Amino acid sequence: ASYLSRFDLQHIASSPLSRAMFGARQVRDNQNDSDDVVVFEGFKELDRGAWCGKTKDEIGADMLARFDACDESVTPGDGGESYPTLKSRVIKSRDDLLEMIDVGRASAIVSHLQVTRAMLSDALEMDIKEMAGLKIATASITCVDYCSTTGQQ
Repeated sequence: ASYLSRFDLQHIASSPLSRAMFGARQVRDNQNDSDDVVVFEGFKELDRGAWCGKTKDEIGADMLARFDACDESVTPGDGGESYPTLKSRVIKSRDDLLEMIDVGRASAIVSHLQVTRAMLSDALEMDIKEMAGLKIATASITCVDYCSTTGQQ
């Protein structure tokens, strides 16, 4: 949050989950003049459905490898999402936020690992099957610059 205080952020967007909202409020509180946090449901972390609370051993290495390779036949039940489903909702929310940002202005998104992976894999034009391999440090800052004319990074 303190690092981002050097930037004049037009919007601070967040996942609705409490840990992201906490971080977003910290970013907001370090801005000189900022509106409240804008919440996007699409920036929620990947819903692991029936896998929530289970260890990797309980899920199984083969199932996890197939999931990471976007085999939708192993998407966890009870509302669990696949990477393609996650990426689709994240990119829609990202596009909605980009529509709100004035040309030449910067904004911040406070979200979660898989959400950041989805945005980065899109910006890097990576095959979605490679998305799970992106290494992103906890509590890190990732910057993507989008062209105000084309909307491309």
